[in-house]
Amino acid sequence: MTAALHDSTRISKRFAELRAAGGIGIVAYITAGDPTLDGTHKFVLALAEAGADVIELGVPFSDPLADGPTIQRASERALKSGTTLAGVLQLVSRIRQSSQVPLVLFSYYNPILQMGLEKFAATAGQAGADGVLATDLTPEESDEYRRILHAHDLDTIFLAAPTSTDERLKIIAAASSGFLYLISRTGVTGAKDSLPDELPALLRRVHRFTDLPIAVGFGISLPGHVSVLGGLADAAVVGSALVSEIEKASTPDAAAAALSERVQKLKEAGRHGLSRREATP
Repeated sequence: MTAALHDSTRISKRFAELRAAGGIGIVAYITAGDPTLDGTHKFVLALAEAGADVIELGVPFSDPLADGPTIQRASERALKSGTTLAGVLQLVSRIRQSSQVPLVLFSYYNPILQMGLEKFAATAGQAGADGVLATDLTPEESDEYRRILHAHDLDTIFLAAPTSTDERLKIIAAASSGFLYLISRTGVTGAKDSLPDELPALLRRVHRFTDLPIAVGFGISLPGHVSVLGGLADAAVVGSALVSEIEKASTPDAAAAALSERVQKLKEAGRHGLSRREATP
């Protein structure tokens, strides 16, 4: 990937702005099509207005192995409403008519492979997507995927975990662009009450192998989590807590309001966190 492309994506620009301001970003995950694509359109605009820095649109999949029960149920509802990868890409085009918030397509690899890599990348790039995270694609098997996605100005985001060795972290970092997604704990997604005690040491280890922004996810749900992460990571990824707001809301409007309130509180925690990083000159 060329330096020019790396520096020019919406994702990279947003993280550069956050770093210059000394802030921590909020990466908001929701499942596209839960409960409908029209509802998701409303939710994305509400999240962006509330201050979400990057929005991950989960492509619903029938066997989401990395996801906990909250996101599994969201995938089931989205699939039941008829959501497909093609429909999610059309949604991205709709969002781009009124928002320039960075958008990441969060998908298992099977739907992408079924559409065809070239068709997927071309359609996603034209629609206005900024990056793709294929959760079950390993960096070692991603050469063609990365080449095609980068040709369409799409960042390729990969996952690192507490179990990743130093050698593997080097491979993950070399394959990633936009940001690196660090899983805070082993297991599946889901809101937790506290962050792992070993997370600061893990973040220091990952920073040895990359200059990319690092976003921490899995179990991040509370303002206190964001506050603690402020001096350690570049962004906090919040997923299950937001998906849960959608699940329990009585109407899409109520869900949008709840999402907005939740993100505003998380952003406020980031601005006044316990360990807010120094702004760069």
